[in-house]
Amino acid sequence: MSARCFQIHPLDNVATLLDDAPSGPLALLGNSTGGPLSARESIARGHKIALVDLATGSAVLKFGVRIGRATRPIARGDWVHLHNLASDVDLRSGTLDLHTGAPTDTDSAYV
Repeated sequence: MSARCFQIHPLDNVATLLDDAPSGPLALLGNSTGGPLSARESIARGHKIALVDLATGSAVLKFGVRIGRATRPIARGDWVHLHNLASDVDLRSGTLDLHTGAPTDTDSAYV
């Protein structure tokens, strides 16, 4: 059985691994229409994998919102984490709803 990953939102350009994945083919679940996906390296469960090629400075989208920017080129199938992603967590924390934690900055200007 192939390791599985899940694209949460149709706009997302990363998916989340549901299983530990060795390099090789993955079962891509969710909203994706991008075709077959292969991990270019081993990726741990819960981590992100690129669904498309991302240039340096490109927005990384998860949950339909920007979670950070690529700090170097990221190829489709690459592990996406702090070694190639500048996180927006600190930048965005003031925009989260105090009671629910839901993002309030999901307008198209942000992504």
